[in-house]
Amino acid sequence: MQPQPREITADYRRRAGILTWSAIVLGALMAVALVVSVVFLVRADQDTRNAAYGYLALVLWVGIAAGIPVLLALAIPAARMRRRVREEQR
Repeated sequence: MQPQPREITADYRRRAGILTWSAIVLGALMAVALVVSVVFLVRADQDTRNAAYGYLALVLWVGIAAGIPVLLALAIPAARMRRRVREEQR
């Protein structure tokens, strides 16, 4: 006998929305960081006096790599929660 799922409350819907938007914002920030890191690499490659931009690109890549587990930790529960909310509305 499986336990009955709890009732979906307004708070549950609100948390699902917060998780979803947090994942969207984090994903957008990571995409911007990727583009900026490529720009930094191009600037570092153009002139040796701009070599520090290459290190900044590496720092951004480390930030992106560290953000991937956080993005997954936000996106997976958000998707499951939103699916449950949609199924409840049917």
